Amino acid sequence: MQYDPIGRLLLTPVDRDAPERVVRLRELGLGERPEPVFDAFARELAQLTSAPYAMVNFVGEERQFFAGLHAPPGAGEGRFMARDLGYCPYVVVRRKALVLEDVQDFPRFAANALVDEIGIRSYLGAPLMDRTDRTGLALGTVCVIDTEPRRWGRSGLDTIKSYAAELMTRIHRREDGLI
Repeated sequence: MQYDPIGRLLLTPVDRDAPERVVRLRELGLGERPEPVFDAFARELAQLTSAPYAMVNFVGEERQFFAGLHAPPGAGEGRFMARDLGYCPYVVVRRKALVLEDVQDFPRFAANALVDEIGIRSYLGAPLMDRTDRTGLALGTVCVIDTEPRRWGRSGLDTIKSYAAELMTRIHRREDGLI
């Protein structure tokens, strides 16, 4: 864990895999440009979960990049975010899905700047895990967020995890030249 100068707990834990992740993302040609297929994937996930926001997010050393993004009209189309904002870097370091039905219930997450900036109240995200025969790294996340508290439930968790696995299958098939 990291602490700020006056001793408050910061959201983003130390990410020792970041340099290796950046190399792997470059090998895969990911994390530097929006991809229409990832935008379509995010849109499908948003529709399935009835969430206003959905993302395919790759996490580097200093920033996050939304290679796939679905957001409400007028919400902006920003694709880059500092690594220390949001919840996805936490998912990547933990290598586990994260369910926050109401971020206000968790002091560690309620203090995140995004809560106030865009009004995030709930989050559901799963890591994008690379093949273990390659690096076994968490390369990023698939996530949905809402501006209202949400009971994602077991079905929401199962959905986000299966979508993350499906996307990694597609990425690996692309790497293998199968699509």
